[in-house]
Amino acid sequence: MEQQDQAPQAQAATGYSPMKAMMDIIAAPGQAMDGVRGHNSWLWWPLLTSLLVTIAITILYVMWVDFPWLIEETIRSLPADSPPESADAVRDFMSPNKQMMFAVLGLTVVTFIIYAVQSAYLNIITKFTVGDQFKFGDWFSFSAWTAFPGIFGAIIMLGVILTSGSNQVGQQDLVPLSFNTLFIHAEPGEPWFTWGNSISLINIWMLVLMSIGYSRWTGASLVKSTAITWAPWVAMFGIWALMI
Repeated sequence: MEQQDQAPQAQAATGYSPMKAMMDIIAAPGQAMDGVRGHNSWLWWPLLTSLLVTIAITILYVMWVDFPWLIEETIRSLPADSPPESADAVRDFMSPNKQMMFAVLGLTVVTFIIYAVQSAYLNIITKFTVGDQFKFGDWFSFSAWTAFPGIFGAIIMLGVILTSGSNQVGQQDLVPLSFNTLFIHAEPGEPWFTWGNSISLINIWMLVLMSIGYSRWTGASLVKSTAITWAPWVAMFGIWALMI
């Protein structure tokens, strides 16, 4: 633990920076997690970068897609037993302006809520395992850094837009690495469709980073770190799957 405690100071002394950490979190995650520990103010670099890129590409999609077609596709994806008025509700809710507003406000609020809940969970768990050496702010920074690869989801979305031969591209088609696209192949309206499109290989990448980071920060084994960091997500998607 003492060696790990000295890691951030040692890297800071050699000119370690937030920009270097953003590169290392992709190429050398262990080094990145050592480097960002103790530098909670750096969290704004990955957080704002990924959030702004995701919002910008989402707005681009809304401006580019055939919106009347998208509305009908969204209605088609509703469960088969949905009441008839659900279609009217979708048409009333979906408009380019509302979707762009949701891209700005919705993505921002959801991101902060997820980071806050995850940070509170890790803060409580760690107090029972390694004591009070970490605070809520440490885990909020941890959450921002380990979620940074999520930016590749937005970059892949941009790639789909740029290479598509038509602007009739559904939202599920923007996530080619989702479990639904790769493994489940559920059609819109089928029970597993939303579940499968809500998790992707990029999410798994982020969870692996959490395992590595938690192990580096606390000294826990990788197995224990994985059990702790993956537990809420496995429970959430597991309960959701059982409900389906």
